[in-house]
Amino acid sequence: MRQLASFQFGVDGELLFPEGCEVEVSPTTGKVRRVRHGGRVIATVRPSDGFLSLTFEGAQRLSELLNGRRMHIVVDEAGVRRVLEGFDVSPANIVEADPGIIPGMEVLVYGVDGKLLAVGKAVLSGVEMLELERGTAVKVRHKAPSNL
Repeated sequence: MRQLASFQFGVDGELLFPEGCEVEVSPTTGKVRRVRHGGRVIATVRPSDGFLSLTFEGAQRLSELLNGRRMHIVVDEAGVRRVLEGFDVSPANIVEADPGIIPGMEVLVYGVDGKLLAVGKAVLSGVEMLELERGTAVKVRHKAPSNL
């Protein structure tokens, strides 16, 4: 799992999945399903392609490791409200996007204040996110808990 995290996110997998992480394996297939840390799921393995999908807790861990350098977008105030209400990210609300984002990639969604709002899957490339005005740029999977 650590090697997969290193490959997929370009970070030290041991920092994303430190000692004490538990790996849940499917009893039927023998394949990894989830990674937990402190009893909370931080990542799941997508059966369609074998890559990792992060929960909000996993996104927070990754955000600390990346320091906003990659795999991120920033949304305006209207975008912040929409994400926190449970909507996906529209290109019209994006003020900044990593040009290295490609469709299908995990994306960290930040507000203009720098706070992590959500994690999701890119539908558009980073360049397209800044050029288009309509549609869906990121399908939000997990958003920040309302108590943050």
